[in-house]
Amino acid sequence: MTINRRKFLAAAGAAAGTATIGMPALAQAKTKIRIGYVHTLAVDGQMWLADHLGAFDKNGLETEFKLFQTGLELFQAMIGGSLDVLATGAVISNFPARGQGKMFLANAVEFATAQLWVREDQGIKSFADLKGKRIATTVGTTAHVFLNTALKANGLGAGDVEIMNQRMPDAVTSFISGAVPAVALWVPFNITVREKVPAAKKLVDASAYYPQAAIMSGWATTTEFHGKNREVLARIIRAWAEGNDYLVGKTDEALAIVQKKQYPQVPLADFKEQYTAEKAFPAAEWRKLYADGTVTKWLQQVTDFFAATGNIPNPIPASKYFDPSIYLDTIKG
Repeated sequence: MTINRRKFLAAAGAAAGTATIGMPALAQAKTKIRIGYVHTLAVDGQMWLADHLGAFDKNGLETEFKLFQTGLELFQAMIGGSLDVLATGAVISNFPARGQGKMFLANAVEFATAQLWVREDQGIKSFADLKGKRIATTVGTTAHVFLNTALKANGLGAGDVEIMNQRMPDAVTSFISGAVPAVALWVPFNITVREKVPAAKKLVDASAYYPQAAIMSGWATTTEFHGKNREVLARIIRAWAEGNDYLVGKTDEALAIVQKKQYPQVPLADFKEQYTAEKAFPAAEWRKLYADGTVTKWLQQVTDFFAATGNIPNPIPASKYFDPSIYLDTIKG
């Protein structure tokens, strides 16, 4: 007996009834996605909330999260093939400008996450006292971009201080031990400094130079993944948007969840203080900032810094390495 395949499939679907309705994510295999990140609220807050809400799962994604200490290490890992996408700070304006990766999602403006701390017990009370002194930081990161802006704003050039390049945990350790009298860091490392060095003083943070020197955090992927997996990136954006709008819509509730699950070593009051150091916007408002070119402008400012410091010969402009179209097609106003 010959069976009409189309009729058979229709009958089978009807027999299954409502069991298959509204469950496409369960019926289909999940897309595995390897996500690298640095552990600071302005970078991973929305990601953890999306995970808490099950937003990745609802969008058919099976996530594997990998922690890195700096954005430099993140990009090296992604370029080496061990990550599919990453979330990071100012380095988002560095490697893509070298032709190594494409940015597809803005995360936050690091409004005051970068901070310059000095030791008054070593005679540092003002910018003038920094002349000829060593400052520990991680070169090529949010903290470095901020430090350069702060020095210039206070009449000091790169040649007036000695910048000691270390991974951020090591830079903070150098400051705590007294090996250097100043450190340019990002939160939450400020909490360790405040606890361990009573004589430490926050000289300035990045909010003093906003928006002229706005520093973006965001998500990137490889050029190859970007070219072949636009639909996967759209699903990441949808999941991220759910976490983002929870963060900005129910801030106290959302921060309590992230603090308890991911930052238990940081007191909740300090964690909420960290949130005030960033600027996050509702997904619909982000859409406007994409569409009017604001995000691209902010990214370009930081790329210009990296180019000026000699780290990027012939940089690719932000208008080329940042692709806003996936977000604009995915998130409607």
